[in-house]
Amino acid sequence: MKGYKRHVVKSLSWRLIGTIDTFILSYLITGSFYYGLSISFTDTIIKLFLYFFHERVWFNSKFINPNIRHILKTLSWRIIASISTLFITWIVTGNPLTGAKISLAETLTKLILYYLHEKLWYRFNLGLDKRKKHYEG
Repeated sequence: MKGYKRHVVKSLSWRLIGTIDTFILSYLITGSFYYGLSISFTDTIIKLFLYFFHERVWFNSKFINPNIRHILKTLSWRIIASISTLFITWIVTGNPLTGAKISLAETLTKLILYYLHEKLWYRFNLGLDKRKKHYEG
């Protein structure tokens, strides 16, 4: 049960950033406020759960070098999230090309945003007794 509080708060903080980014990109690419809201709302609900489970998996991983950990974690999340966005957008708009465009745009913006989010959260001990115990084994 260790770390659940941390993962819930961290999931919510990332989801806020991610939702704003998804809405902006969806709106710019589709030109539709409705699609922007629909895609970002659906994306938020689905990714809250996906992100929480992604956090739980990485919580149990052991990396001595936090920079390598941040990079690998960023890439693994981006793969999961991009595939999810592709299908959500495709379902909402009915257009797989639109899904691919938004997913690709998100890959570029969110790789940077997620990496920065990880670096920031690594500085906080919220929900951790001892960082070394949980992150470096």
